Amino acid sequence: MAMAGISANRLELLQIADAVAREKTIDKKIVIEAMEDAIQKAAKSRYGAENDIRCEIDPKTGEAKLTRVLAVVDEVENDATQITVEDAKKRNPDAKAGDMIAETLPPLEFGRVAAQNAKQVIVQKVREAERDRQFSEFKDRTGDVINGTVKRVEYGNVIVDLGRAEGIIRRDEMIPRENVRLGDRIRAYIYEVRREQRGPQIFLTRARPEFMSMLFRAEVPEIYDGVVEIKSVARDPGSRAKIAVISKDSSIDPVGACVGMRGARVQAVVNELQGEKVDIIQWNPDAASFIVNALAPAEVTKVVLDEDSNRIEVVVPEAQLSLAIGRRGQNVRLASQLTGWDIDILTEQEESERRQKEFSERTQLLMDSLDVDEVIAQLLVTEGFATIEEVAYVDIAEIAHIEGFDENTAEQIQSRAREYLEQQEAERDAKRRELGVADELAEIPGITTAMMVALGENGVKTVEDFADCATDELIGWTERKKDKEKDSDAQRHKGFLDGFELSRTDVENMIMAARVHAGWIKAEDIEKPATDETEAAETGSAGAEG
Repeated sequence: MAMAGISANRLELLQIADAVAREKTIDKKIVIEAMEDAIQKAAKSRYGAENDIRCEIDPKTGEAKLTRVLAVVDEVENDATQITVEDAKKRNPDAKAGDMIAETLPPLEFGRVAAQNAKQVIVQKVREAERDRQFSEFKDRTGDVINGTVKRVEYGNVIVDLGRAEGIIRRDEMIPRENVRLGDRIRAYIYEVRREQRGPQIFLTRARPEFMSMLFRAEVPEIYDGVVEIKSVARDPGSRAKIAVISKDSSIDPVGACVGMRGARVQAVVNELQGEKVDIIQWNPDAASFIVNALAPAEVTKVVLDEDSNRIEVVVPEAQLSLAIGRRGQNVRLASQLTGWDIDILTEQEESERRQKEFSERTQLLMDSLDVDEVIAQLLVTEGFATIEEVAYVDIAEIAHIEGFDENTAEQIQSRAREYLEQQEAERDAKRRELGVADELAEIPGITTAMMVALGENGVKTVEDFADCATDELIGWTERKKDKEKDSDAQRHKGFLDGFELSRTDVENMIMAARVHAGWIKAEDIEKPATDETEAAETGSAGAEG
């Protein structure tokens, strides 16, 4: 026998390799290589680990051949791996420095310990090959919906048998209050495949919006064919969801296509999502119309968009308020996620009271600043003048055309407005000097004297101080906390320049200008990144629209 201790004969060795390869669905060559490594390890423990021992198994006959490889050198430094040219020529007359000489070793008799070690090497190699096969098979399937069988449940995490691999649905990726038992068939969405030390980890989800999108894609042929497109999805898993769709063919109703005959299509999705209610909404490129659709079934009286801050105020009748907000704010929260806008909901009475309050405040401001009576102030506010700056720098004809005003009155009002602003500017400049804010800070584009006072009160007094500021420090930030049961109110942290109506982009440009002024960077260094960022944003936007 060529391999006494490993197998009864050479044929049995090949049969074992073939059986393991079929069972683990890996290449037979990998199993034979694992056996070769195992025999090499056993041989090294027998002849010495310092020797370069190699094993080759003939894949046709099963014969194992053990050899010790020696390098031919002029001067030997290691007897275990090297041989002199003179000694090598005794074995091969043509040998020269740099060649390799293979010395055949006798068949190895395996003891119990050697056999156990060989088995561990084979098992380890086969397991690694199986992991590589699983990873290569599933790495390109991210974004697919897959069927599996519940194998076990551990601490709320569900282990799913996918046939030739295992996936995991973590507790927070399951639909709340969904009960699964051993052996249940389950569908899930692959959102990540990660190679880890213990093998490929296939992460599945049933709670993410993408899972619902793929279910609609499977149930609605128009979505699968690309005639109807899903624009966005918002979910409160296990409770309610909203999905926005649009048709590329004017003859096809996207909402009707998703609902199906007698609701058959949407009902199939609802059943898979454990009774989750689904609102199907027609997407509209007009933000106001889309938001009104997203708040269904509530009726909306009026909307006011603020595109700079991406917020919208929605006015609803008193009787529709609870419906618009939804249980625990669910309806407005899902509508906000679906549209990407922050939505504030007001009743008609609240909106009327707020507008009356704004009218009174603006009237009082004009009365105090321009030293005019209430009637004149009210007329100015009614015509849309909300600030002293608007009165001071608007074309005088716009003031003169107000009923009851003439050009002389308009000039007098505008003169008072400009005097008031000059007086304020002088007071702010004095305050700024008192705080020790450097004059050169005014050289940064966009920074006003009022901003310099606000910065000085917060310890920002030089161009270097301003250049060292973070964007959030200047405009503030909103911290959204989540408790265990429901979303808690967002906490607003004020910035140094809070109240100046500056966008994030405005502040970032001011900071970069300050860094250029301070000599930290060069102007040309920020031009190209800005262009690249703009192009990336445009590309991303185009991709989102497509």
